[in-house]
Amino acid sequence: MSELDNLQNADGTKENTENVQPETPQEVTSKVEDNDDVLNEIEDSNAEDAEDEGNVDRHNIEDKDYESLNLEQLVIELERLVKNEKVQAIKKHVDAIKTEFDKQFHELLDEKKEEFLSNGGNEIDFRYHTPIQQSFKDNYKDYRQRLSGHYKNIEQNHKQNLTNRLDIIEGIKALTEDAEDSMNTKYKKFKELQDQWKTAGPIPRDKYNNAWNSYHFNVERFYDLLHLDRDLRDKDFEHNLELKTKIIEQAEALANDENTNRAFRELQNLHKIWKEELGPVAREHREPIWERFKEATKKINAKRQDYFKNLDTVYEQNLLNKQAIITLIEEKASEKITNHSGWQNKIKEIEALREEFFKAGKVPVKVNEATWAKFKEAVRGFNRRKNEFYKNLKKDQYDNLEKKLELIKIAEDNKDSEDFQATTQLMKKIQGDWKRIGHVPRKDSDKIWKQFKSACNHYFDRIKEQRNAASAEEEEAFTQKEALLSEVKNLTLSGDQKTDLATIKTQINSWKTLGRVPRNKRQIESDFNDTLDGLFKSLDLNKTEAELIKFENKLDQLASGDDSRAIDNERFYIQKKVDEIKSEIIQLENNLQFFSNVKSDNPLVKEVHKNIKKHKDDLQLWDTKLKKIKGLYN
Repeated sequence: MSELDNLQNADGTKENTENVQPETPQEVTSKVEDNDDVLNEIEDSNAEDAEDEGNVDRHNIEDKDYESLNLEQLVIELERLVKNEKVQAIKKHVDAIKTEFDKQFHELLDEKKEEFLSNGGNEIDFRYHTPIQQSFKDNYKDYRQRLSGHYKNIEQNHKQNLTNRLDIIEGIKALTEDAEDSMNTKYKKFKELQDQWKTAGPIPRDKYNNAWNSYHFNVERFYDLLHLDRDLRDKDFEHNLELKTKIIEQAEALANDENTNRAFRELQNLHKIWKEELGPVAREHREPIWERFKEATKKINAKRQDYFKNLDTVYEQNLLNKQAIITLIEEKASEKITNHSGWQNKIKEIEALREEFFKAGKVPVKVNEATWAKFKEAVRGFNRRKNEFYKNLKKDQYDNLEKKLELIKIAEDNKDSEDFQATTQLMKKIQGDWKRIGHVPRKDSDKIWKQFKSACNHYFDRIKEQRNAASAEEEEAFTQKEALLSEVKNLTLSGDQKTDLATIKTQINSWKTLGRVPRNKRQIESDFNDTLDGLFKSLDLNKTEAELIKFENKLDQLASGDDSRAIDNERFYIQKKVDEIKSEIIQLENNLQFFSNVKSDNPLVKEVHKNIKKHKDDLQLWDTKLKKIKGLYN
């Protein structure tokens, strides 16, 4: 038998307790001991708190609906609890988080495994790791290590505290049997033992009730079985009655608290004070005040039970919501989808529904597993169809891969080409082709893109380098042309047309040799031509000859450029002018038919003939220009 079981009888005799069952404190104080669930729940919870003083903090930690959190949120919540709360106070929360994390992760694992198998993988080769899983394991391991270390530290203290409490009980028993000391001396020693009891520290929870029952039993025997000074005893009884009445009044007030969980936690604390801190009352009051306290306890518990009944109604609504989500997933899984973008949109819709399912809240326990199983099957049904589509899509992706590899070869074969005009068009074309080809297998996507991009960048970087070099040359050409233009503007002619024309042509040839100028400074070419117009005018030079001299200068500029379109555009412009002039001549000649009976010196007829001659002179000039520009194509 344990020391706690070997108690004396209520009458103070030393009869063996193996034959006579001792009274419990409730039998001594109220004679109404029963097995009410609510009282047992309070006793068990207080015993748990008494084992470790920090454990009581579990009542202050917010209860969350962990089923509404996703994997990332569960890890964050676990990490917060482990870092910020006492490790012995978070067991219920950590267990709930682990249960929900395992459930959701296994669902994800099944999904990834099914996808792996549908892509032709062997089950024995399947592996899936994710940082979120490792993060959870690390935090959970930290929790277990802290918890283990905590209980190792307090284990020895529990044993010593239990020994100390048993010694205190034995001390009170000895006072009851001691016939030598005076009543005042015994009472003083008794109070000292009570003070020691209050500070004796936590003990193992499985010893809690026995220790307190034994303590109260012997305390009451001290008052009831010894012939204490009546005034002293009655004063103590009266004080304890006053305190217990206040406890009862607080419990009765808690029945009006709207927060039922908080009220129950406060009630639990009142029971702890009643049992651990308050002494006995006069025998005639023991049963009535205990009944009153128990009645207040039952009222609070009844209100708490109503709360849980209402919670069941909420759970039933959550069940309906989750069933509706499952039905919607099943419907979307059966829709016909024929392209990648359609599947990507549908995947996002299913993911949103999964999040809704997790946030929908708890359902009744009896249907929780069945609801979860139906949800998983609905999601798996969708994933099976998705995986089948992408399995077939992979054939197209491998075809696309071959096409893109061909473009990579073209890019690499031409990346060092010196024919910038032709190669630039080719490079732009294959870049457009690349975009239109479509997806390739994911494992190859980044690799081939980097290869293709590297070849293209190599080519265009060369163009950039060339342009940078050309830019410096063009700036130098502009500076030189500025100086030459100033010289031409200040040119003094001799008055001899042949000599002066030769001088002007020499300046034009010098201008040609200076090369191109930056695009944003090409106005200088127009300025030069305007200056030439002034010189040709002063020479009284034939207009056609002057125009052709300037045109040859322009052709040299076009031919030296790297843009073939400029020459093409000039040719089309000249051809258009030729066609327009020919059309005008035909129209004017047709108009002459209206003047068949009119004399040739008629002013109108003379004007028409004048226009026809002017247009034919212009046509001769433009035909000459057309022949010259066509010569560039030979």
